[in-house]
Amino acid sequence: VQLQASGGGLVQPGESLRLSCIASGTWFSIDGMGWYRQAPGNDRELVASFSSRGSTNYADSVKGRFTISRDSAKKILYLDMNSLKPEDTAVYYCNLRHSDSLFSSPVETWGQGTQVTVSS
Repeated sequence: VQLQASGGGLVQPGESLRLSCIASGTWFSIDGMGWYRQAPGNDRELVASFSSRGSTNYADSVKGRFTISRDSAKKILYLDMNSLKPEDTAVYYCNLRHSDSLFSSPVETWGQGTQVTVSS
């Protein structure tokens, strides 16, 4: 399984970006998927995610501004980011937790990261 993230860039405060994460490969089941971010000097943190049942979860700092969505048929995960703030500046990573057989434990696959910079 491989994940390819894209869509980052340099934007001004208040502007929008859409991140995409294309998954390739096969799996038996998905236990969860989401977006994380890591700013310089900070730990990687959850931004938004889907549970195995499809429910969504957002970090408090992005609620109402970011939306996670997916196209399961195309194996693409999206993150729509609106009203961006300088504090959203970070490298954004997509993540997929999947099981590769009925009896195997879940494993995590990470994308390579895409830089989002919000600055005037």
